[in-house]
Parts: sequence; structure tokens; C-alpha cells
Amino acid sequence: MTTLHADGFCEAAVRDRARRGTAAVFPAQDEYGHALLGALPGPLPADQLDAARLVPPVFMPRRLEKLIELAREPLHSDVDLVTDVGGFRAALPVYLSAFGSTQVASVDLGAAAARQAGTLGIPMVVGENVVPVNGYGRLDDAGGRGLRDRIGAYADHVADGFGGVVVQQSTEDADAEVWNLVYSDPSALPLLDSGRLAFELKVGQGAKPGLGGMTVVPADTADRLAEQFAMEPVFGPGANAALRCASPGTFTDEILRQQIRLMRNNFPRARVWVKLHPGRDVAHAARVAWAAGADAVTVDGAEGGTGWAPTAFLSGVGLPLGECLRRIGRPAGCLLVTGRIWEGLRAAKCLAAGATATGLGRAALIAAHEDPGRGLVRLVEAMALELRLLVSALGKYHPDALDHDDLWHPATATDALSTEPQPSDV
Repeated sequence: MTTLHADGFCEAAVRDRARRGTAAVFPAQDEYGHALLGALPGPLPADQLDAARLVPPVFMPRRLEKLIELAREPLHSDVDLVTDVGGFRAALPVYLSAFGSTQVASVDLGAAAARQAGTLGIPMVVGENVVPVNGYGRLDDAGGRGLRDRIGAYADHVADGFGGVVVQQSTEDADAEVWNLVYSDPSALPLLDSGRLAFELKVGQGAKPGLGGMTVVPADTADRLAEQFAMEPVFGPGANAALRCASPGTFTDEILRQQIRLMRNNFPRARVWVKLHPGRDVAHAARVAWAAGADAVTVDGAEGGTGWAPTAFLSGVGLPLGECLRRIGRPAGCLLVTGRIWEGLRAAKCLAAGATATGLGRAALIAAHEDPGRGLVRLVEAMALELRLLVSALGKYHPDALDHDDLWHPATATDALSTEPQPSDV
């Protein structure tokens, strides 16, 4: 029986650690590869975005403008969702968020999600460590799970004029020269020629702010990857698995600026994206990236990420997405955000709070796992309908028209009441 005391002391957790030691710092090992992680089990605590509400005005001058333009009363179907997402034309303000060499229950979710993202006409980010773990794909020695295989699955299904591929690079990817491989590959020319290739510099991620990537690998794979990654025997002696730990990378203001300049100089035909974790200085880091020339800054809230992470990080490290948006305020460039987004309402709140588009991470994996052929397509179609309904209800006809006036926060209302003139002040 689990006993949780008022001060947070959990007897069952102590007993578990006494039995399993360092393995108990992470989710259950047997869940890896069979469960979609990134959040602790049980109900999630409410955050600022959950508490906020969209508030349509009574008077809607933009609806009158649309009525005159259409010569009829406008409907939610008149909302245009096509959005510029980090330099790419997207069918709606949504992108497929970064995940790397992800495989659940023997289903290659990377390729399945890539095909569907292409069909939807939304940009796709390919996460870190695909090349070091699964290979590039030229020799097809990884069962079709290499980087080029995923890019090809996307390119074969995307409509002309829509979408784009964003290749993320971590410290280990840089050692493998991932960006050079893609940029020099003749098969990437159609993406370059159509302006639909970007490179994303990974500074951090929401699942584990301040840490690098972590993956459970079989013992034989651990031996093969030992030269590229640190291997931790956290599961005890004799276990047929090890924890693969990647370097988080080291950044300062000037290092980030120089990295972006190098990206622009070395890969002039590719867009530049920067991925930030939900750190306390996230607003400053975003401003540095935009000022250095980043086409987009992506921010994971602490709720974001599908990664294998210590449970302490999932439950208590990093800012919630709503707080990241509050600190960034009115962004100086394209701001892309992720964190527990799977439906139109939370996405619309993010757009009203300053985001250009929202990413689907864990939700995309769940949808692709549910139906590798059409699951993600159906999920996004439902989200698009909700967005049209919500944007129209606010008297607007494009997501970029949403702003902070469309959001109501209980805390703001309390602050306003506390500053109302009192009878003694009059």
C-alpha cells in the first residue's frame, strides 16, 4: 500500500529505492519501448494555461469587415488557418515536434508520424540522436529507421508549397556531422530548392531541462555506442540494459550567438531554428536567438517532452509553458511552443499568449501508435475544427489576430480587484 504523508514523504517510494537503488530514479525499465513517457502517472496539476479562459468580446468589428468582404454573415469555416511557421507555409499553426529514435511496441512511429505530417502539410522536426543510434539511412542497416528514411517518408507525402523538414542537432549529432550529411545529400536538393529545410540547434528540452538525452539501450547496443555516449549501469549488475546519457551542451549568450552565425554562414539555404528548455531566463535566451537571426525559437514547457527522464525532472524541474509565455511576453520573432498540447483550446490559448504555432509531441506519438496510417491526421483534423470554431468565436479570422486581450487569467482578475478604487479613496 502506498502511504503519502502530508509533507510529501512516500513510504512506497523509499521501499522501492531500497530494493532497486539507482534504477528507481527513472520510470520502470520494462516500460521503455512499450509506453509513451514524458509525464508522471495520475492526474496532472493545473497550470496557468488550464486556468486561463478565452473571452470573446461583445462587439466584433472584424466580423463586420468579414461580412462586408463576403457579402454574407461569416462562419467558422471562413477562418484561414494557413500560417508561416519558422519560414515554412503550414496548413495550420501546428508542427510535428521533435522526437528522436522513438519506437514503441515494435512500431516505427518516426516514419508513421512523418508520412502523416507530410499529408497534413505541417512542418516536421526530426529530433536528436537518430543518426548516432539508427544511422543515416544510406546503407539501410537500421531497418529503415535512419534519418534519411524519415525525411523521405515525409517528402513523399507532403503537398507542394506546404510543410518543411527541420533537422535537430545535439552535441553528439554535431560529432556525427548530421547537418553536413543532410545539406550535402543530393536527395535533400528538392527541400533546399523549395526553401523547405531547416536546422534546429538544441539547447535543451522540456522533459529534462539542463540534461542531455537519455535512452535505455540493450547491452550489445551499449557496447556499440560506448564511444559516442556515456553509459550508466543504473539498472544493476547483470541487467541486459544500460542508460545511454548524452551531453547537454554548454551555452552562454555569446556561444549561442556564434552558433547561429555559423549556421547561417555554413548552411545559407537552410532556415535556422533554436530549441530552448523552460529555464528561468527563457525570455532572455529567446531574445538573444532572435537578435542573432534565428527564424524560429521553440520552447518546451516543463509539461513537454516524451523523453526518458528521471522522475524528479518530470515532477519538479522547469517552468510550466504558461509561465514561459508570460515571461517572454510579446515575442520579437516566430515563437513555437509545446507542452501538453493535443486539442484546439490549449493551442488557441498559446496563440493568444504570443505563440505563432504549437507543436504536437507525445500526442502525435499516441495518435500514430493508435493508427499508423491515419491516427495523426484525424487528431489534427479535429484540432483544426476546434481552432476555427474558437478563432471565429473571438470575432477573428486568422490565428495571428489572437492577442492577450482574448485571454482571461484568474490571477489578473484578482490583481485588478485589489486595485479598484475603494470608497475611502474617492
